[in-house]
Amino acid sequence: MTTFGLIRHGSTIWNKEGRAQGSSDIPLNENGWQQARLLGERIAGEQWDRIYASDLKRAQQTAQAIAEASGLTITLDARLRELDGGLIEGTTQAERIERWGEDWKEQDLGLETPESGAKRGLACLQELAECYPDERILIVSHGVLLNHVLNVILQQEPPKWHSLDNMSITVVECDADQEWDCALYNCTSHLLPYEANKAE
Repeated sequence: MTTFGLIRHGSTIWNKEGRAQGSSDIPLNENGWQQARLLGERIAGEQWDRIYASDLKRAQQTAQAIAEASGLTITLDARLRELDGGLIEGTTQAERIERWGEDWKEQDLGLETPESGAKRGLACLQELAECYPDERILIVSHGVLLNHVLNVILQQEPPKWHSLDNMSITVVECDADQEWDCALYNCTSHLLPYEANKAE
C-alpha cells in the first residue's frame, strides 16, 4: 500500500485576486509562505518518506518550506504542473466575461483539457506507487490538477464541484491492484492557529 499526501500549494497574489494561474510561474505571497511553514510543522511530526512537487515556483516553494521542517528530499516532476490555462491565464472572471462574453467557457481559448491533466498527474502517481510500494509520499501540486486526478481515482468522490483549499492535504492510498481509497480530504487544520491570529 502506497500512501500519498496530496498538497495544494500555498496562497499567491493571483489566488487573492482571483486570477487564473495555470502554467504561469507565480511565487507564493507572504501568506502562502506562512501557510507552508505551518504545514511543514505538521509534516515534521508525521511519518513521510519523500516529496515530489510540480516544477512551478509556487509548488516548489511550498515543498521547500515543508522539506526544511521535515528534512525530506524534494524531486520535481513537470507532470504535476497545473493545467495550462491558455489565453485565460492572468485574468479574473470579470475580465474573461468582458473579453470573450458570458460563454467564454464554450470557446477555444487554448486551455488544457481535464482529461489531459488527469492523465499525466495519475501517470506520475501510478509510477511512484510501483517504484515505492509501502512508502508514504507527499505530492505538492495544484488545485485543478489534483481535483481532476481525484475525480478519476475516486470515481468522482469527492464531487467535481468541491475545490481544494490552498495548503490543504488530502491523503489517498493505492494498493497493489491500483485500487484507491481516500483517508483524509482537504484538511487544513494546521492553518487554524494562523487564521485565528489574523482575525484578532
